[in-house]
Amino acid sequence: MQEQVNYLAPVADASVEDRSEFIWKCYAHVVGAILAFAAIEVYFFQSGIAERIAIPLLNNWMLVLGAFMLGGWGASHVAHRLESTAAQYAALALFIVLEAIIFVPMLYIAAATQPGVIDSAAGVTIIGCVALIATAMITRKDFSFLRGMLVWVGLLAMVGIIGSIMFGFQLGTWFSVAMIGFAGAAVLYDTSNIMHHYPKDRYVAASMALFASIALMFWYILRLFMNRD
Repeated sequence: MQEQVNYLAPVADASVEDRSEFIWKCYAHVVGAILAFAAIEVYFFQSGIAERIAIPLLNNWMLVLGAFMLGGWGASHVAHRLESTAAQYAALALFIVLEAIIFVPMLYIAAATQPGVIDSAAGVTIIGCVALIATAMITRKDFSFLRGMLVWVGLLAMVGIIGSIMFGFQLGTWFSVAMIGFAGAAVLYDTSNIMHHYPKDRYVAASMALFASIALMFWYILRLFMNRD
């Protein structure tokens, strides 16, 4: 999820051709980011690097969860302030690598204990995100009003995660369900921003924000599947 961008002329004010080109560039970059993320994870696991990353991180879940929650906001926030397209690409590449590293402990546990759950979670994530993106595009509704709710819920989620680590209580299934709903709202918000608020030269930043929200949904769908009895 990312803040509304309105300090340059939004793509909504551009011609139909420019809007169409911008939207397709955004989604092409999102797909590219997902494929790059998957390729990095495959390399990590096939090369044995995943185990070397996972073991130390499994002993420091506060670092993992904190980096995961803040990484999406921080990387895309920085990208919005980079005017150079090359610099935006560098930020996107760095963010993909960061996400791939952060996901390693969760994927490592899932692959070791519940074979097949990763594919199931990925499939559900793709179906859910495609449905949400299609809803935003078909209705053409401006979901920028969700920003305040997303900020506050995100902060509450962070407080809950830190509290669970410090005081030893379990967040449980309903927390995962709530965070999946939160991620779904973020996907709607980001898709709406792509259609209404981003300047046409910020397609890299737009794709980064949407990729972050999709990654968030995948994380909690995977967590929910792993916690099933």
